[in-house]
Amino acid sequence: MPKGRLEGKIALITGASQGIGEETARVFAREGAFVILSDIDDEKGTLVANTLGKSAFYLHLDVKKEKDWTAALDTIVKKFSKLDVLVNNAGITGFQEGFGPQDPEHASLESWRRVHQVNLDGVFLGCKHAIQAMKNNPGSSIINISSRSGLVGIPGAAAYASSKAAIRNHTKTVALYCCSQNYPIRCNSIHPAAILTPMWDAMLGFGPDRAARMAHIAKDIPMQKMGMPDDVASAALFLASEESKYITGIELTIDGGLLAGAGAPPAKAE
Repeated sequence: MPKGRLEGKIALITGASQGIGEETARVFAREGAFVILSDIDDEKGTLVANTLGKSAFYLHLDVKKEKDWTAALDTIVKKFSKLDVLVNNAGITGFQEGFGPQDPEHASLESWRRVHQVNLDGVFLGCKHAIQAMKNNPGSSIINISSRSGLVGIPGAAAYASSKAAIRNHTKTVALYCCSQNYPIRCNSIHPAAILTPMWDAMLGFGPDRAARMAHIAKDIPMQKMGMPDDVASAALFLASEESKYITGIELTIDGGLLAGAGAPPAKAE
């Protein structure tokens, strides 16, 4: 049998109980990696890990807590003696969590800090502890899941956009730092947009109007459709594999063409 693209790799994925994190775990396991899924939703995370059989297990990890990172990395290093890939995927918008208004005029300081605590502090801590576990391990890769919102302004989601923009910049800092220290660690960011995950459920709903709402969103996307979690997982697979061994510090947009120009859909042929 041909070997998978991540054969023998040990990968940790945060926010892996659903959406992009779950799909990335499935793709990595299919390509030969042993996957450690982590989340704060232990029930859902465990169920996902169990579907992957002997290729995975679940660890509780609240990304905003350094003690959780320390415990997770200690467990992984003791069990496997290494970590090859980290996908910093866990994140929140502030909407689903009920933090109140998220625009720059009405957002509370508390909600601003809570969004940054998960999205940005979580990535900082993940990179910090992963570097320590990876720095003597050739072929290591850190993949930070940012967003299109980290590249453009989002008036109704100020904290989310700010945190995702900071992830983009910190990714480049980590990439250059690892190069300067001669650590064999690459660090890149992925910037998804309009990916159909549970984050969209609050906007799309589950009623008869869901399809119409999706179509309304899709009409402003040059490719005329929303993306799926596997579109992002496939990009993460490339950045985790040796196929990207000369790539570090980049931002990879997965957005159906939204950031290629004005965002207008292509003209229909007459």
